[in-house]
Amino acid sequence: MTDAPTARDLAPRILAGDRRALARAVTLVESTRPDHRADATALIEALRKPTADLGRQALRIGLSGTPGVGKSTFIEAFGMALVEGGLRVAVLAVDPSSSRSGGSILGDKTRMDRLSREPAAFIRPSPSATHLGGVARRTREAVALCEAAGFDVVLIETVGVGQSETMVAQMCDVFVLLLAPAGGDELQGVKRGIMEMADLILVNKADGDLKPAATRTVADYAGALRLLRKRPQDPEGFPKALPVSAMTGAGIAEAWAEVQALARWRKDQGWWDRARATQAAHWFEAEVREGLLSRLHRDPDLRRAMADQAKAVAEGRLTPDAAAAEILSNL
Repeated sequence: MTDAPTARDLAPRILAGDRRALARAVTLVESTRPDHRADATALIEALRKPTADLGRQALRIGLSGTPGVGKSTFIEAFGMALVEGGLRVAVLAVDPSSSRSGGSILGDKTRMDRLSREPAAFIRPSPSATHLGGVARRTREAVALCEAAGFDVVLIETVGVGQSETMVAQMCDVFVLLLAPAGGDELQGVKRGIMEMADLILVNKADGDLKPAATRTVADYAGALRLLRKRPQDPEGFPKALPVSAMTGAGIAEAWAEVQALARWRKDQGWWDRARATQAAHWFEAEVREGLLSRLHRDPDLRRAMADQAKAVAEGRLTPDAAAAEILSNL
């Protein structure tokens, strides 16, 4: 990205719903170059007040699921249903990055062929950039850009079940876990922590020969959810499990109705605003941590000190704790 667009150029175009400007802005916020980071910060700040004045708050839905569960097929079916209902939908799909090249698969636009052609939809695959759990560091900024561009719903797809879900939970309003039909024993394979974060569990592939298995799986998860401690941010009956079929569309409308009902209840009870405030504070702290790490890598003196301390640790002359304390004291 040689000629990065400025905040002054992009902000009015994004507010007007220009998808090309939005795509360029997402590229800008994903850049790690210091000058681009400064431009990205200026852009987000330039959009903050106009977005608030226009009352633009998208419904942020985090979506995760085990590999092979059909996340992309479900997102396309779900997104098409929302678009056909008159809504604008953005999909931020975080792809796994290569540990060697840093490149990512970026296949979501291929897998969501119909949705990618919709004028009311925006699909943006982003490399996870080797961050813990595979969630792109700049996804939250991309979410803010999509809100400013007037999208009604932002779907944030994670790489898979793992620690990335904790990070996604800090940037979404409703967290959906997508699972495949399974035997009762396989219920043990889903971590309790993921279950506790989920607002809605959707059992996909509830069609054809798999429909009876999907029905049993929904019952198994519904029973497991009843054993979890009730959360204050949930109305009666949540979290809940439902069957869906991304292939036939069965259950998609019901799932959307439940997401809307939960979001309305949380808004009415004040949980929505409290959660957003907590998320903002969380990401402020995360940005400070990332900034400190970035400074460690950019400063030549600190880089040399890091290399020296790493060598001392490898040779057994220093413990990792002592070496880290020495580096931190130099900050």
